[in-house]
Amino acid sequence: MGKIALLFPGQGAQHVGMGRQIAEKVPRARELFEAANRIVGYDLAKLCFEGPATELDKTDVSQPAIFVTSLAALEMLKAERPEVVAECQMAAGLSLGEYTALVFAGALSFEDGLRVVQKRGQAMQAASEATPSGMVSLLLLGREKVEEVCRQAASAGLIRIANYLCPGNTVVSGVQAACVEAVKLAEQAGGKPIPLAVAGAFHTTIMQPADQRLAEALAQANLQVPRIPVYSNVDARPHEAPDEIREILVKQVLSPVLWEDSVRNMLAAGTDRFFEVGPGKVLRGLLKRIDRKADCQSVNDSP
Repeated sequence: MGKIALLFPGQGAQHVGMGRQIAEKVPRARELFEAANRIVGYDLAKLCFEGPATELDKTDVSQPAIFVTSLAALEMLKAERPEVVAECQMAAGLSLGEYTALVFAGALSFEDGLRVVQKRGQAMQAASEATPSGMVSLLLLGREKVEEVCRQAASAGLIRIANYLCPGNTVVSGVQAACVEAVKLAEQAGGKPIPLAVAGAFHTTIMQPADQRLAEALAQANLQVPRIPVYSNVDARPHEAPDEIREILVKQVLSPVLWEDSVRNMLAAGTDRFFEVGPGKVLRGLLKRIDRKADCQSVNDSP
């Protein structure tokens, strides 16, 4: 029999109304939102449940919002299908979702994880405001072609591959002028570029000094050895040593997300049942592009 893995979404999965039904149905989930309100110092639950979207979409809000909503969805899974959680043998999260996965794996407490995620979002928002930049999803192009697009677009400014999501879906990050150039070049190469609604060029050096601010926050957090493997976005491998986990989480802010490689490694390790725990269904869609046969179920209250 194959293994079970939980996947946790990253920024961009947020939507107004997320978590409301879970909080109404699962007492432990409601308690998480109440605790989160006290930790972040504002009514995070209300922003998740009622919006407005303009506030929820801000990096410094969306990151803690997705983190808490995903862990609320985990509480629903525990209540409704405890055997899935008990039998889960590995986990991963897309960018921000890696923190959620580490909490699930017992490496971070909910409280420490939320404090770090809040500071991470604030630091990345500040770095985005300091340098006008963005991200573009390049569909229908292979890795080599995307690398070529980046090399050519770099004449307009810094641009890098930020996310290797699945075959035919690679995200680039860079300064605005370079992103505009990448859109033109991708279209000429037969690709379908989609500018993303994000604050800045995540997973590039444009995010400095957010990495140092994150390092300071992680230094204050109590990390433990995860009870199950959590696959890192930086190198698509699990790590055990708390200091190593801290170091790799800091690198993650500036490094490309190796999501496709992480999923392939989990499949190679024997996983054949995945559960996407949290808002949206993005990871389920990516998984199907990586391996059509892989089974993935969504655990959320999304429409």
